[in-house]
Amino acid sequence: MLLVENISKTFHPGTINEKKALQDLTLHLKSGDFVTVIGGNGAGKSTLMNSIAGVFSVDKGRIVIDGDDITKQPEHKRAKYIGRVFQDPMMGTAAGMMIEENLAIASRRGRMPTFAWSSKEEDREHFRLLLQELDLGLEDRLSDKVGLLSGGQRQALTLLMATLNQPKLLLLDEHTAALDPKTAEKVLGLTQNIIRRYHLTTLMITHNMRDALRFGNRLIMMHDGRIIIDLEGREKENLTIPDLLSMFEKASGNVLDNDRMLLG
Repeated sequence: MLLVENISKTFHPGTINEKKALQDLTLHLKSGDFVTVIGGNGAGKSTLMNSIAGVFSVDKGRIVIDGDDITKQPEHKRAKYIGRVFQDPMMGTAAGMMIEENLAIASRRGRMPTFAWSSKEEDREHFRLLLQELDLGLEDRLSDKVGLLSGGQRQALTLLMATLNQPKLLLLDEHTAALDPKTAEKVLGLTQNIIRRYHLTTLMITHNMRDALRFGNRLIMMHDGRIIIDLEGREKENLTIPDLLSMFEKASGNVLDNDRMLLG
């Protein structure tokens, strides 16, 4: 479903600040795969996700989604394939617009824009039912401005918007990192339910090793712009955090000293 083939990305090439963020990286996701991505700071996790989303172009290699080569497509043209939730709850929604208007825009992702949002009662009822499933009381607040919502409510809404049209690929970029533990757990539960319901192919970056082991059917660990560990099925299910740390040290030749990951 997703093929990332031999991609490389170097920032500031030929300068003192040169950074090889991705190095000849290849990754293949089958339809319905839920892959958690972990690694220390500078491992290349966000660069990989931004490359797939089209935030910037890669230096070499190709990216294919559901048989379509999107390597040279700009970010806005990839919107019909991809749903994305960012780390910052303020991103992904329009704070000055109503909840209903945000959902209406999301429902038209990848289509030609129009001047109409959603004036049909059947659309409003559909939105109410979707919001009701979040169990956050938002179904009765369709006319509220999104800027009035809490971080957790806003992130849950962003998740709903990103999956409204059941994208070919869902990208979750540390989407619970800015939330308190209780709210993060709520959003992770919603995430898992939505992914299971729609059988979405998903890449989820996390710094939390416990979450990386708990969620998804597959886990990859990155280091220096490469994938150094790729586990799935029973092999992943039986892993512990000490096991994972040991595997990282053996594969990379380094000791993982990222506080966020270790404390997570």
